[in-house]
Amino acid sequence: MPTDIEIAATVPLAPIAEIAVRAGIPEDAIEPYGRHKAKLDIARLPAPATPGKLILVTAINPTPAGEGKTTTSIGLADALGHVGKRAMLALREPSLGPCFGTKGGATGGGRAQVAPMVDINLHFTGDFHAITAAHNLLGSLIDNHLYWGNALDIDARRVSWRRVVDMNDRALREVTLGLGGVANGYPRSGGFDITVASEVMACLCLAEDLDDLRARLARIIVAETRDRRPVTAADLKADGAMAALLVEAIKPNLVQTLERTPALIHGGPFANIAHGCNSVIATRTALGLADYVVTEAGFGADLGAEKFFDIKCRQAGLAPAAAVLVATARALKMNGGVAKVDLAREDAGAVAHGAANLTRHIENLRGFGVPVVVAINLFPGDSAAELAAIEDAAASAGAQAIRCRHWAEGGAGATALAEAVVALAEAPSAFAPLYPDDLPLAAKIETIARRIYRAQDVAFAPGVAAQLARWEQAGFGALPICMAKTQYSFSADPTLLGAPSGFTLPVREVRLAAGAGFVVAICGELMTMPGLPRVPAAEGIGVANGAVFGLF
Repeated sequence: MPTDIEIAATVPLAPIAEIAVRAGIPEDAIEPYGRHKAKLDIARLPAPATPGKLILVTAINPTPAGEGKTTTSIGLADALGHVGKRAMLALREPSLGPCFGTKGGATGGGRAQVAPMVDINLHFTGDFHAITAAHNLLGSLIDNHLYWGNALDIDARRVSWRRVVDMNDRALREVTLGLGGVANGYPRSGGFDITVASEVMACLCLAEDLDDLRARLARIIVAETRDRRPVTAADLKADGAMAALLVEAIKPNLVQTLERTPALIHGGPFANIAHGCNSVIATRTALGLADYVVTEAGFGADLGAEKFFDIKCRQAGLAPAAAVLVATARALKMNGGVAKVDLAREDAGAVAHGAANLTRHIENLRGFGVPVVVAINLFPGDSAAELAAIEDAAASAGAQAIRCRHWAEGGAGATALAEAVVALAEAPSAFAPLYPDDLPLAAKIETIARRIYRAQDVAFAPGVAAQLARWEQAGFGALPICMAKTQYSFSADPTLLGAPSGFTLPVREVRLAAGAGFVVAICGELMTMPGLPRVPAAEGIGVANGAVFGLF
């Protein structure tokens, strides 16, 4: 069976100018980056008429068996074209960390891919490098300020701004800065996060335009003074230079699927440690150009979809018309207790048992007032009994489950899904966020934990509740919550598969992202700088005859 990169290499791509014409984008609005990708100057786009309908693709909790959320998003967008709708994709950019780690690339699979696959998965148009540079410029300016007299009276023990790099590197989680004598500054503790967890990434993805981006950057809190007053990027006069580094990065990137459906790929926060959605600018741009816009939110619906609804839609005023919940028989077998090595063996009973994870996600999505359809991403070897078990479980939760063959057949394999999505999207949206703005911060965390995860209680680490109360007194109480926890379970324990309930959710730390406009609650043992596995994907990636191989 050919690999994704081999399949992508067999499909000739259209010049990016042709894709722009297909999307209704005028020639003077595209800034080509080679033959098959471009930046968009949104100021040169035509004024939108009636905005298109926004479709969210999300998934059950991920397992090593795979679910195919991005692949399904691409297949659905192509399929909408097959049923006569003008469709666009609005997706996130891949991070280099997973490409060289365990997960691999994030451009879809089989016949449902965005392209050029290698470009998108590696450096693309340089957005992540710009975000990394802007983030680390701020870190440099903090330590430079300390070195040259510390006029702001920053308490070096309370500098909260960590540096970032777009790579999995556990050795950088905790570091000591400034060693080597007086010329190198003041020694202090610090560390690195992965770029996709950067608040600069979140600011770019939630900003309405360049002016709003600079205003968000200015509000970033990086430290406290000795008398506990917040120190911002604006206090350090950093926001202007940071914005200058992001002038090109804030422009959405135009590419295409293998079936030449236009796709805007822009921004890339992870959903387990950040808010997990592509940029507001790209989503709004697509809504102004297409009848239907397919977007996705990272990992399972307990993380990505909840943050899409409660952070992105709340801040941007978006109202999704429908949600697609992706599941596979293989993943549900794992949720039902089957080991990965045994997945080839038919076990409809395990699928039915693991489908408790599926039905809970359906219930949660419907709780936001969004209609749901289940996309069964078919794998070779799925049995009729296993697929029937998924369909029965979905029906018991009030959702239709549709078998999809987009990996093997492209858009033609997902036309039934597209027709179901169109039917759901015809009804007026009843979308509403999970909690009101004026709910206290701790109560927002508890609401997510109880209503989405089904926790019985929340255990705040010492000092966390007091910190939340201080932020409320400082005027940040109306911000939404960005939960950071394992993607593998509704709980904070990655080994609790299926649909656990009655547990206590441990919140070990909270971080204020005043620029992005949310409060991060870090649960359990989650790390904001991932590590590489025992056998990284990087070991199988290389170049032969000028072409990259091994990406998947």
